[in-house]
Amino acid sequence: MKFPRGYDATITRGDFLRLLPEATGRQEFTERDGAFHGSGWCVRFTPIPPLAIGMVRLDRHRVDISFDGLTAEAEEAFMRRFTLAYQRGGG
Repeated sequence: MKFPRGYDATITRGDFLRLLPEATGRQEFTERDGAFHGSGWCVRFTPIPPLAIGMVRLDRHRVDISFDGLTAEAEEAFMRRFTLAYQRGGG
């Protein structure tokens, strides 16, 4: 299955950070230059204009994921775990 490597997410920065350890399989990561870097992966998290529904404004961010040096199988496993961690309803 092919997973998107970039998408718009309606999520606050706080919620994104709270879920990131689980989404990355509890791997260690660092934050620098507006992105989160781990072993063989990078997740860039960029604010974009909020979603407006009437008077309601919801935070949105662009999420772009890149890989360096991982096998196709390892990339797919990462994306499966990452996508599941951010699904609404607990994944």
